[in-house]
Amino acid sequence: MRSQLSGAPLVERRSIDFIPENERHGRVFSQFTLWLAANLQITAVVTGALAVALGGDVVWSIAGLLLGQVVGCAAMALHGAQGPRLGLPQMLACRAQFGVKGAVLPLALACVMYLGFNATGMVLSGQALGQLLQVSDGVGSLLFALAVLLAASLGYRAIHRLGRAASLLGLLAFCYLFMRLLGRADLLPLLAANARFEPAAFVTAVSLSASWQIAFAPYVSDYSRYLPSATPPAKVALAIGLGSGLGAQIAMSLGVLVAAVGGAAFRGREVAYFVGLGADGAIAAALFFCVAFGKVTISTLNAYGGFMCAGGIASAFGARPEALGPRRRWLIVAAMALVSLAVALWAQQGFLPLFKSFLLLLLALFTPWSAVNLLDFYWLRDGRMAPSALEGADYRWPGLLAYLAGVLSQLPFIDSALFRGPMVRALGGADISWLVGWLAAAGLYWLMMRRRAAAWAAAPGEGAAG
Repeated sequence: MRSQLSGAPLVERRSIDFIPENERHGRVFSQFTLWLAANLQITAVVTGALAVALGGDVVWSIAGLLLGQVVGCAAMALHGAQGPRLGLPQMLACRAQFGVKGAVLPLALACVMYLGFNATGMVLSGQALGQLLQVSDGVGSLLFALAVLLAASLGYRAIHRLGRAASLLGLLAFCYLFMRLLGRADLLPLLAANARFEPAAFVTAVSLSASWQIAFAPYVSDYSRYLPSATPPAKVALAIGLGSGLGAQIAMSLGVLVAAVGGAAFRGREVAYFVGLGADGAIAAALFFCVAFGKVTISTLNAYGGFMCAGGIASAFGARPEALGPRRRWLIVAAMALVSLAVALWAQQGFLPLFKSFLLLLLALFTPWSAVNLLDFYWLRDGRMAPSALEGADYRWPGLLAYLAGVLSQLPFIDSALFRGPMVRALGGADISWLVGWLAAAGLYWLMMRRRAAAWAAAPGEGAAG
């Protein structure tokens, strides 16, 4: 199968290997449409609704979510800008900080993240397809898994085309639903009655959207690595950050309003209530389709990212990149889809509490990783990395120790269903663990690496390409 536009193969042939310059292609604008589509979807709506379900008011929840978008998007966009420079998947590039086998730890955690996000996507998309096709939610989840399997098996170019189509559909659907909500409910009294500032709820809203964006960091450059290496990093970061932040804020703000209007009627039947704002009949069917289609985009990103991480783990123990072609990609994606489907069927009930805990757990695990990766690449190596930085050492202990210290430093500040740290009550219920973890990991890594960075600056070698 070949692309009608350029004659290049639509089915991607490369996997985790370096993308040579003569195979680079694409435009920066495609980064905007891809990440806009990835965020204009029902799971982002549910995330916004969580801010209200967990005790926040409408006005300050929307403000807190916006602040979290700014912080989270800044981090994830800087990760995405690494793609054209390195020409490698995001998590493979972190071997420079963790070592060839040391990077297996964040790679494995990223695989768990993809499985979890795809499971949540299957819960919500199963509801949408069930309503659209008049089948059970379980059958809807299975059909959704098959669609994701097909899209992820095609690879990079097909994913960007899917993003362009999904961004247009998502904008139309969300604009329509906003207008319907304005016509259905009198929002001014609702906003006036919900203008009280609760610090803990506000911080929770910030954490929810920041964690949403930082969760993209482990794979955002997977989808920019084919851009020509001369592409200005600032343009790449701006396109990614604006697309992701705008899409997420639109969806999450709508989620805040829907949860405030719907209350208990929203919980447990999120998709049906959300689409029910629109209409019934043909329009409702179109909206159910848009919900499912929007989820296909982000779930395809998760499935493809999972393949990249699984390939990175395999290569750490001797597998060659050329052995991870389209057929292996299909098999790995299929295996991960089956696991996600099993989790989705188990988690149909009590979805919102599980999802909140999952998001905050991701934040605890990936904020320190993000801190180490960004500090190393942009501050210590000045955005330049020689191939030797990704080879040689099995373990790079400064990165691993800083990462583990960042995770451990968060424990007193975490508020989750599984564990509540002693500092949470002292802070009025606010969870600031992600901020503590970022600062602790970045600070410790800088202390351990500052002398080596000075040597790189004086004689570029392993760290920075001359």
